[in-house]
Amino acid sequence: MNLYLRYFNKEILVKSVDEALDFLRSIPEIGLNQDLENDIRDYVASDVAYPKRYKIRQRVYFIVIKTTAESMIDFKQKKAVHAPVQDGFTNERRDLTANVTTRLSEFRPGWYEGELDFKRVVMIPATGKHEYRDTHFVVQCKANSGLDCYNRIVEHLRGRVDHRSQFPSAKGKNFHFKYLGMWK
Repeated sequence: MNLYLRYFNKEILVKSVDEALDFLRSIPEIGLNQDLENDIRDYVASDVAYPKRYKIRQRVYFIVIKTTAESMIDFKQKKAVHAPVQDGFTNERRDLTANVTTRLSEFRPGWYEGELDFKRVVMIPATGKHEYRDTHFVVQCKANSGLDCYNRIVEHLRGRVDHRSQFPSAKGKNFHFKYLGMWK
């Protein structure tokens, strides 16, 4: 694990915490003390993958980034900026997002069951005012893909509910679909 440090236009890519601390000591404005040194050592030893920003004074910071890049050129070209996560959660989440998008646009004509949770505008008869209500809508329809199913549901609902109603994204957690089979 290497460390990238930057303070204004001064930057360095180092292989150890001691080299990083030497770099920070060479900048008098930073004023490296024991607490700051211990905090940097704790950050480097931790499993935290995100960059760490340290405040010097109002609106003045230096940054420390963990990276697997072997050279400054690799780092600048964004090769290995983020360290791989031990449990694979980040990669798993990225794969899951790609899988949802792929499944959504996969061309597969047939019957689909689509479920959509949306904010529906309804009038309250007692007061004559309108409010948003969470509404769950389930339908079985003929479609060519999950996205086509979503579009058909939203098109159907737009003609039947108040125009101020809010529909979620097809890629979000409020739309689910299931392929039921080929139509006859």
